[in-house]
Amino acid sequence: MKLLLVEDEPKLASFIRKGFENEAYEIEVAYDGRVGKSLLERNRYDVVILDVNLPYINGFELCRQLREHDAHVPVLMLTALDSLDDKVAGFEAGADDYLVKPFEFRELLMRVRALGKRNHEAATAKRVLRMADLELNLDGRYVTRAGQRIDLTTREYSLLEYLLLNRGKTVTRVDITERVWELNFDTNTNIIDVYVSYLRKKIDKDFTPKLIHTVVGMGYTMREG
Repeated sequence: MKLLLVEDEPKLASFIRKGFENEAYEIEVAYDGRVGKSLLERNRYDVVILDVNLPYINGFELCRQLREHDAHVPVLMLTALDSLDDKVAGFEAGADDYLVKPFEFRELLMRVRALGKRNHEAATAKRVLRMADLELNLDGRYVTRAGQRIDLTTREYSLLEYLLLNRGKTVTRVDITERVWELNFDTNTNIIDVYVSYLRKKIDKDFTPKLIHTVVGMGYTMREG
């Protein structure tokens, strides 16, 4: 399970990181809201743990921004703010759970496990990725748009799956190369652009709205319109 912790207290962040690493979790740490937002835009996590009083972007606002493009990743607020109004604000921002500091690590671990399990079960049950009238069937490994079957090569299918799993996020050519091709990025090749072009011709050329978009100087994103 991959976690993101956004916590500006270095000692507490180190304590939490070590605790989860000892439980065989993969965990990344951001020490302010701006870095946390950047990581959320570039990566996928199974659970996100947010402090509230963060530099640059507070936890409530960061959660609201996350929910604009990802309604599913579980978010746990971990904060010293313990009033009922604070808890209501956290849940209204889109949090799934709320734990007040100080806390016992065992409780944090149990809550994160529960959120991760719930997220995994929901993802397993949903075996079709959809955007607009585009559907990618994970079990049958086939794609349709507007009910029309679209034949893709294995690489094109993998690229589309990765883009759909990161819908609303900008993925770089390096991200695509590492996750789809599983190769070290070669800056002298345009293979990513070539395959994106192939994919566009098959799923976008004769359909509306266009779903694959270029983010100039950064990479690609999938969104409606």
